[in-house]
Amino acid sequence: MWLEPFYCASVITVAIFLDILLGETPRFHPLVGLGNYITKIKQSLWYPSRIRGVIAVVLVLLPIIPFMWLPSLWWLEVLIVYFAIGGRSLGEHGNAVGSALAQNDLPLARHKVSMIVSRKTENMSEQQVVNATLESVLENGNDAVFGALFWFCVAGVPGVLLYRFSNTLDAMWGYKNSTFLHFGWAAAKLDDLLNYIPARLCAVAYAVGGNTKLAFHCWRTQAHKCASPNGGVVMATGAGSLNISLGGAAEYDGYHCDKPILGDGRDANATDIARAVNLVWLSAMLLIALLLLLGLCQRVL
Repeated sequence: MWLEPFYCASVITVAIFLDILLGETPRFHPLVGLGNYITKIKQSLWYPSRIRGVIAVVLVLLPIIPFMWLPSLWWLEVLIVYFAIGGRSLGEHGNAVGSALAQNDLPLARHKVSMIVSRKTENMSEQQVVNATLESVLENGNDAVFGALFWFCVAGVPGVLLYRFSNTLDAMWGYKNSTFLHFGWAAAKLDDLLNYIPARLCAVAYAVGGNTKLAFHCWRTQAHKCASPNGGVVMATGAGSLNISLGGAAEYDGYHCDKPILGDGRDANATDIARAVNLVWLSAMLLIALLLLLGLCQRVL
């Protein structure tokens, strides 16, 4: 179901306002509880088997079912969307890295970036820190903001919960290592499926917010080179929009890889982190504007 555009716009606008004003709750956040629940499921069911992984994903998603019959309460939907997004947190983490680099404190910057990426950070150069931060901000601009808002518009509270549960599962299990190669396969595929449309709409918003022509060119020519079918789209388009280049060597737990060059232009620097954060917020604002436009067209027609 696609919810009424004006209603969606009102819920999203207030949820974003709460996120900007309050950020994440200081003591207990529902996503922390979700992470603990996912960990317990993994501890109970883990085995290097895709079937076990599918069963585990189904069990994780079961708590969403009661919300399918939840009565439409505007204030409750605002709270759920607020808890499902993390725009302020994403910006704070990204800008913390930029602030450390502005102070020429590379060890602190490495520590700060370790909080938002899964790659090893101990020996990162300044350029690698900048690139990793920007890639995380651009990709999570969809995962933590745009994608959640999109699925609320499409399917209400069950939609945004399904998306957030799936995204959290992928963040915890979607690794191609000995532990999760098979067990995490279903979680990764579900996240890929749910992100296919919102990632591309988010990329369009990124393109509109900067060098549009270059952004679309980078999308067409570079996105397919990334391991992630959706992350590559938003990162390549975002980098092109900002007129910067990302990519290069990265070290993960157990393996090393050379990420493809994304974007075009000068090498990224610390000042581009705030620009990327602004691009994320702009994508949310453009979604609200689109909803208002659709609502207006409905009223007129």
